[in-house]
Amino acid sequence: MNGDVGPGGDYRPLILDESAPADTAMLTQLRKSPRVRIHDLRDMLRLELGKITNPAPAAPEDRWVYYPWRRTLVGLLDETSYRAIRLDRNRNKLTRAEQRRLGELSIGVVGQSVGHACAYTIALEGGCGMLRLADFDEIELSNLNRVPGNIFDIGVNKSIVTARRIAELDPYLPVEVCVAGVTEDSVDEFLTGLSIVIEECDSLDIKFAVREGSRRQRIPLLMETSDRGLFDVERYDLEPGRLPFHGLLGTTTGADLRGLSTKDKAPHVMRILDPAELSVRMAASLVEIDETVTTWPQLGSEVQLGAAVVATAVRRIGLGQKLSSGRVRVDLEHGLDALAEPEPVEEAAAEGGEPPADVPATTPSARVRECAQRAPSGGNTQPWVLRDSDGGLRMDLVRTESSALDIGYRGSAVAIGAALHNARAAAAAHGMLGPHRVVQDDASALSALLEFGSGDDALLARDYPAALARETNRRLGNGAALSEQVLASLAAAAAAEGATIRYVTGSADLDQAADLLGNSDRIRYLTPRLHEELFAELRWPGEDPLTGIDVRSLELTPVEQAKMRMARRSDVMTRLREWSAGNALGEYTRDRVNSSSAVLAVTLPYSGGAPGLADYATAGAATQRVWLEAGRRGLAVQPVSPVFLYARHPEELIAISPDFADTLTSLQGRFLDLLGVPEHEIMALVLRLSYAAAATVRSRRLPSGEGSRQGRWGGSEQPGAGDRS
Repeated sequence: MNGDVGPGGDYRPLILDESAPADTAMLTQLRKSPRVRIHDLRDMLRLELGKITNPAPAAPEDRWVYYPWRRTLVGLLDETSYRAIRLDRNRNKLTRAEQRRLGELSIGVVGQSVGHACAYTIALEGGCGMLRLADFDEIELSNLNRVPGNIFDIGVNKSIVTARRIAELDPYLPVEVCVAGVTEDSVDEFLTGLSIVIEECDSLDIKFAVREGSRRQRIPLLMETSDRGLFDVERYDLEPGRLPFHGLLGTTTGADLRGLSTKDKAPHVMRILDPAELSVRMAASLVEIDETVTTWPQLGSEVQLGAAVVATAVRRIGLGQKLSSGRVRVDLEHGLDALAEPEPVEEAAAEGGEPPADVPATTPSARVRECAQRAPSGGNTQPWVLRDSDGGLRMDLVRTESSALDIGYRGSAVAIGAALHNARAAAAAHGMLGPHRVVQDDASALSALLEFGSGDDALLARDYPAALARETNRRLGNGAALSEQVLASLAAAAAAEGATIRYVTGSADLDQAADLLGNSDRIRYLTPRLHEELFAELRWPGEDPLTGIDVRSLELTPVEQAKMRMARRSDVMTRLREWSAGNALGEYTRDRVNSSSAVLAVTLPYSGGAPGLADYATAGAATQRVWLEAGRRGLAVQPVSPVFLYARHPEELIAISPDFADTLTSLQGRFLDLLGVPEHEIMALVLRLSYAAAATVRSRRLPSGEGSRQGRWGGSEQPGAGDRS
């Protein structure tokens, strides 16, 4: 072992396993040497490994690495553990599966000035499994404006300098060095076995030879030229008949370039680079070569940028992503010329956002209609048209307001039932209560009819002020327990419509409910149609507030607002779905359910055949009764209904989310078991109940005037009123 390093000296570290007898003797010798420094990082790395989320399953093993040019023995962990730590911050810009795939690449780099930065950046990212470096030249002081070496590297072969620097980054990465560089005679040997070649040499004839060899062996070639970020891709793996340099040299061959003087090569170089596209400073400097400057200039920053571009292209090729042959400029100067003030992100602050008060209804029938309009609905879509009808009020289901989650319009029917209950409560309070009925003409046509009479009902009338004040409150609760008296009152409210309540309380059951509902939310985010509909429901500042959910009513913290803005991006959701990730998408619901006093489902028994929309409307009326009673008891109420709420058959889950149908089936079964919902009951809604501060803002409503919804298809819309939904 030679500890004195000079040109052509050692560049490979020696990896030693103390459990191997042959390595033990070497370690003993090194430890005894007064010239060898020992640097033990094992304990520090074990601590770091313990901090990694989802670490590699294998237990770490000790390794010792000797760097002869440093005369240093370093205590590290085994290759798998070392890479798990070093590349952890790549995730998930590179997943572990993608990292393993890139680890199958063998990459050659010809020329080690710009090539040094390219090779090191690829190694830095773990972008290959082997590097082969070539350069015949040695480091000079004038190279150190762009080669990240130091004065101790002067006089050392450039390939060795690159290899040593990479070894000190990752001693486990195999690096081969060709200190004689590449010639026309050796180019095929250099290229054999490579996945990609990066050509960064100065000699025009060797540039041509590398391309001809790459074409013969069908290897993609990359070249970065630094000035104005010029980058070339030549996909000889896909286009073996492609001419070198994109055909810019025409019929010129490598033999034509051999032996030419610098002056004679200049026209060929300019045909490749295009003088009109050079930066002003580069073009002016070329005029001054041999006059006031020695050779063409290169800046370290431009070289480093080029290395980043090359590493990105390597990733694309290695991962099978789109990268065509061609040329592009990644021009930093041009980019900086386009500096502009960023648009501020408008926060969904609650202050100053109370909607204007509606003009009070002046007649009893108008007040009934107004109260009906304030009923809850999924996404605040208000899927009804309210109109006077033969001395009463008619509520027709509007099928165009449905969504994927509203399977068979069952959710819309629940909303119709809630609106009918509100109308009856208002009619009772005004002494004009009459008969009511729900009519289902076919599988999707539903109407609720309330006749005005002269009756009253004290129990119903009590719900009138509660219906006008009802709100959805998404604030975190304090976790206080519900008394038996409160639970009994909620059960009685449901029973008034022939329904029942199924609920869980206590931290253990609530934690299970939070997990199930959080996983359901994750699927909603990751299913493209459900994601689109989810964000179509939300109303951000400045958007139409008359339908949908005012985003301020979500009671988001600044951190949650930032997460929500990322979550609204469909491309981000697509990537998370590809990674089978996104568990954090359910955090909002998990946090709120875990702060609750109860999770409660309003259910309705049915018998004989499949339940119809009229059954769901009855269940909706029961849900509204429960919600209003909860409000009277000082409880905050928030619907937390899962994606699978209205699914009755496996094919309906497939229709909701084909990719997650099996998961939804499992979640649905576990949720029904947790709440104890029997097969002969339908669920109308799942509510989260808690003791919490008042909601800070209300979502708004369409105007309650007769036929006002028609304006959404062509007529004029009237000003809407605020509503706590």
